[in-house]
Amino acid sequence: MPSTVIDTLAYDEHNSMLEIRFQSGSIYQYKNVPKTTYQAMRRAQSKGTFLNEYIKGKFDFKGKFDFERLK
Repeated sequence: MPSTVIDTLAYDEHNSMLEIRFQSGSIYQYKNVPKTTYQAMRRAQSKGTFLNEYIKGKFDFKGKFDFERLK
């Protein structure tokens, strides 16, 4: 089922980084996320609920905004 909040997920195995692009255009990169956590998020029925329960507050992150989406 598509998420109403999350647009795409990507995972960088080399750096153990989970990147989440939101429908709003914001992009967050979460550091030191195990691959198994990323895989579980991909399978989750609700990506937003998974994010809130298992990602937010548990991993360091940096956020940025995709200005290209504003054009």
